[in-house]
Amino acid sequence: MSSTPTSSAVRRRLCALAVLVCLAASCSNAASHSAGSTSTVSSAHAVTSSAPGVTSTEIRFSVLGTRSNNPLGTCVLDCYLDGVKAYFAWRNSQGGLFGRKLVVPSADVYDDELSQDQAKAVQIVSADDTFATFTATELATGWSDLAKAGIPTYVWGVNPAQENGLDDIFGHREVFCPTCSVRWYPYVAKLAHATKVASLGYGVAQSSKDCVSGATASFRTYGKDVGAKMVYVDDALAFGLPNGIGPEVSAMKAAGVNMIVGCLDLNGMKTLAQELARQGMSHVVLLHNNTYDQQFVKAAGSLFDGDYMLVEFRPFEADAGDSTLTDFEQWMAKARTPITEVGMVGWINADEAYQGIKAAGPAFTRASVIAATNRMTHYTAGGLVQPIDWTRQHVAMSDADPTAHGPKDDCIALVTVVDGTFHLVGDRSKPWICWPGNTTAWSEPEHMDFH
Repeated sequence: MSSTPTSSAVRRRLCALAVLVCLAASCSNAASHSAGSTSTVSSAHAVTSSAPGVTSTEIRFSVLGTRSNNPLGTCVLDCYLDGVKAYFAWRNSQGGLFGRKLVVPSADVYDDELSQDQAKAVQIVSADDTFATFTATELATGWSDLAKAGIPTYVWGVNPAQENGLDDIFGHREVFCPTCSVRWYPYVAKLAHATKVASLGYGVAQSSKDCVSGATASFRTYGKDVGAKMVYVDDALAFGLPNGIGPEVSAMKAAGVNMIVGCLDLNGMKTLAQELARQGMSHVVLLHNNTYDQQFVKAAGSLFDGDYMLVEFRPFEADAGDSTLTDFEQWMAKARTPITEVGMVGWINADEAYQGIKAAGPAFTRASVIAATNRMTHYTAGGLVQPIDWTRQHVAMSDADPTAHGPKDDCIALVTVVDGTFHLVGDRSKPWICWPGNTTAWSEPEHMDFH
């Protein structure tokens, strides 16, 4: 399955952010995803709501994201909006929500032009004519304004510092800790039979530096368990690698590096791979935080063969099982829009909004929807993400106290590249590679599925 270029998340999407700084009524398992279910209530029209954007026939949402001036050249706002609209079309085909259609009026789509996120957020707050806001922005300077206004805000969660501790902002994943030790970096080294590891990041953004710090900490903590160690670190590269990366690759060659954790954007990773090939180092395995983009990888031919990509939702290469992955694919196809990573994020965010309103009940308000969502302890977006406990995961975990705000199961999904195409690592029916969240001790992961 192909996708178009996007930037993404994550402990795994921090690299994309490097670019940007430089320039209730609910049950605790409110993640129902039955394709045949509908929350239409016969008495819905008798329930009057004074919430902004809510009429007797519609619930209106605004969307804020980056389209213009994106230095990555990737599809963000429009692809994200594709996912939101596809989800709404699916739910509206079932009757909508409490007798109302879920809609995004064209006048309520805002391009933040990269540097105008706060200004556009203030416009949304001032207009006060939509119920909630979806946002896929690369510089999240406006999130706090939306939060202060009490607007439910659903976000592409690649800016953890801007959502940390804010109970009315809901990411497509929990608020994560970019500098914390994780087990999947060393696990990939084990899969790749790598013993000497490097990590590279941009010097223009703390987010990229944090990514490198997290990789370094991970091998400091778990390297001995997999027989690998970090031998080369550079978190001061110039964005875009305008002078190439030849000297750094030569230094890594001299150090015997056989795996590199990249905290770079996808174009930076391509430049790195090309230089590795030029210096006879094609055998070096790259671990990508930001290249889950089949079209981009396929266009590169065999350049990325043998590399690994981190994925933070149910990969497109996995079996759908009981998840809503098939629904996503079908409704994106109905809209004739491409399957993309950020499109999936839009779908997940739209489900968060739907489930929160549904849980709040027909007389919902902004406050009641926020409260209802914050009572969810096992949110999976219909089996598309590892469970989120919104009662405690608005705050990032820390190495000092990893269990208080960390996940119940600490999971990642992985794909590897073979002949220019992605292949799932592990069990297609259990696509998550997980470690127990109640301990930081090293162990072999378990393959899991979530509903």
